[in-house]
Amino acid sequence: MPRNGKLVRVSLVAAAAAGVAVVAVVIAGTASAKTTAGSVNGAGSTFVAPLVAKWEAPVSSALGISLNYNPVGSGGGVSAITNKQADFGASDAPLSQFDPTCSSCVQIPWALAATGVIYNLGSLQHLNMTGQVLAKIFQGKITNWNSPAITKLNKGKSIPSKQITVVHRSDSSGTTYNFTDYLSHVSSGWKSSVGTGTSVSWPTGEGEAKSAGVAGGVRTTPGAIGYVDVYYAVHNHLGLFKMKNRSGNFVQPRAKGILAAASLDTHPAKDGSLSIVNPPKSKKFRNAYPICTYTYVDVQRSSGGNATNIKKVLSWAITMGQSFGPALIFEPLPKAVVAFDKKQIKKIHS
Repeated sequence: MPRNGKLVRVSLVAAAAAGVAVVAVVIAGTASAKTTAGSVNGAGSTFVAPLVAKWEAPVSSALGISLNYNPVGSGGGVSAITNKQADFGASDAPLSQFDPTCSSCVQIPWALAATGVIYNLGSLQHLNMTGQVLAKIFQGKITNWNSPAITKLNKGKSIPSKQITVVHRSDSSGTTYNFTDYLSHVSSGWKSSVGTGTSVSWPTGEGEAKSAGVAGGVRTTPGAIGYVDVYYAVHNHLGLFKMKNRSGNFVQPRAKGILAAASLDTHPAKDGSLSIVNPPKSKKFRNAYPICTYTYVDVQRSSGGNATNIKKVLSWAITMGQSFGPALIFEPLPKAVVAFDKKQIKKIHS
């Protein structure tokens, strides 16, 4: 059953307060780093946080640089780099989606992964789902798990009669952008009534801060549904939908499906952005998972005295750092994207 509304409101207030505190830590940490040689400090996306955390030790070992990262969410990361409170910001949505944004920044796609649609139905795993049905769930139009629209997609599965509780992000989020962008591609009703954005007016559901908050909300609420980076789904042992792509196949967000989707766009626009959502029906994309995304690191072109260290860390991340991704369900960047990234990194100066 849904959690008590009063408790949810209290939790959101607490989450907001915690977010402010974390941003304060980012600012304080960055300020002290300016006087500490060999440190690069970033903030932003919780989606990419597991991968950046995995990079910290090898970056220290290989480069002699301390890499520090605060997962405050994509909106917080863009704010931090725009206001020059960090050496880099990380976001799963292009800079163009944020207001205010960082017009003096270089945008670099540095990781590749997928947004998983998670649910809590006990041991019932790997259900099938379509974008059209998913949009109706997040619009509050389908409210029970044994709705005909869901059972029709999962013949032979015993789906309980249980109320659906939608859990979504409460903060400015690149994961929300990826998810709502997908829903806008597959549902005209969603596109016209809710649309695409890092923050949207959700028709229904409970808000939780950051990817861990959404995963935690789904994990502790029987019958809940949400969306997170696939790592959080696996780490929390949650149900993960197989999504129907435009070729008619139900695909899990794993290596094969992510890499197939990535081939949709390997040549970034001038600003560094890419879109690989909902690939078209074709033999080439028959195995593509439809809710994939590149995620970005944003850096001020003029990065002062730490420019050299920043460039070293980013150059390592887009090359050697990619080998740490598959274990966390991040796939290596296509060669064309790496080539573009190297040119972007050269634009960073002191």
